[in-house]
Amino acid sequence: MKYVVDEALCAGHGLCYSLAPEVYGADEDGFNKNLGCETDVPPEFEDAARRGARACPESAIRLFELSTTDRGRA
Repeated sequence: MKYVVDEALCAGHGLCYSLAPEVYGADEDGFNKNLGCETDVPPEFEDAARRGARACPESAIRLFELSTTDRGRA
């Protein structure tokens, strides 16, 4: 799984990293520290990534499931 945080939508509420700190983090201004970057999620944290993404009031986090072929390359 990977995620991308939309720079235009993220409002810095912090719910993603409050609920899933093992996946998401904050920059010095309180926004997601990986704004606009495609970021890998380790398999053991996929449920946490989903929980943090669902909590975003702006729906700024997009999750991408990897196929079995993609996982082999990661």
